[in-house]
Amino acid sequence: MRSLKIHWVPLAIVLAVFVAACSGPELRATGDLGLVIERADSSALIIDTSARTRLARVTGLGDLSHASVVYSRDERFAYVFGRDGGLTKVDMLTATIANRVIQGGNSIGGAISQDGALVAVSNYEPGGVKIFDSGTLDLVADIQADSKTVGLVDAPGRRFVFGLYDKGEIWVVDMSDRANPQITKFKNVGDQPYDGLITPDGRYYLAGLFGEDGMALLDLWNLEGGVRRILGDYGKGQEKLPVYKMPHLEGWAIADGHAFVPAVGRHQVLVVDMATWLQVATIPVYGQPVFVMARPDGRQVWVNFAVPNNGTVQVIDVPQLKIVKTLTPGKGVLHMEFTPRGEEVWLSVRDLDKLVIYDTQKIEVLKELPALKPSGIFFTARAHRIGL
Repeated sequence: MRSLKIHWVPLAIVLAVFVAACSGPELRATGDLGLVIERADSSALIIDTSARTRLARVTGLGDLSHASVVYSRDERFAYVFGRDGGLTKVDMLTATIANRVIQGGNSIGGAISQDGALVAVSNYEPGGVKIFDSGTLDLVADIQADSKTVGLVDAPGRRFVFGLYDKGEIWVVDMSDRANPQITKFKNVGDQPYDGLITPDGRYYLAGLFGEDGMALLDLWNLEGGVRRILGDYGKGQEKLPVYKMPHLEGWAIADGHAFVPAVGRHQVLVVDMATWLQVATIPVYGQPVFVMARPDGRQVWVNFAVPNNGTVQVIDVPQLKIVKTLTPGKGVLHMEFTPRGEEVWLSVRDLDKLVIYDTQKIEVLKELPALKPSGIFFTARAHRIGL
């Protein structure tokens, strides 16, 4: 039997190799990164949520007056949807634009498929939804709708769901076979569906209705059941208050078996029992809510408001179903984003050109960072959550 010879490498050589390796390019992961839209400058900040620092600025992103972002499943790439119809693929590690296409005349949002292979964009002009290969940004499908499309989300089964604002419809597009999209259309769901959300488990799609009271609910496990109407007293309400900014449903607030819904034209957050889809409570708030967002553990819901009350943020304690804290970060709070496990929340304060970071347990400011007219804040953890 041949004897085994062990060759020992001198420690000096091992150390030399180690030092040489360490002197190469710095390696980092993507899990604590995020993108902050700077709406007035066609730019976005790449930020580090662990260090609470700004890492880089990416420019040349087009009209970001109403922009949103989704991420590739490896968190390496951000897909930015701009108001000018631009779809921009941003490399989060090199802080560069990897690809950019102008796919429409006025786009308002997008989604990425369950497997991360497809990116869909909803359009005001010319309407409809376009679906692209996430790697190349080559066009895969052009879903023409002859209507403004809103509330676009991804759903399990490699599907996309969205509303048709001008037609009062909800469409489900199955992209299991990318060469042969299957479209299921639900008509007469209500007047002017303006936005939509999908529950975190991907089962229920809810569309808010601007033209009438109520919401439209679709069970994606049972498409044959069709769309049902819920919350008949929800909507613009009897007071006919002017709506200064449409509330956003995407960015759901689901906590303790309830959905927390911003009321259109009212100073209220509605609480809906998800077992029955009946309203069980109304929480009076400081103004017309825009974003109503739950902390990841579901214990708190944070609410920001439309003008003239957009300098205020309120915190709802879910077990008590009441406001426990009113904050004044500064005028122009446009968006909020929780860190993945919810210990912090980042707020964009547009009019003061800054980001404000809060400890959500103590509800106190940890740090402020400068930003140019910041609006949407999007952390890479969204890559692993349905509908975001």
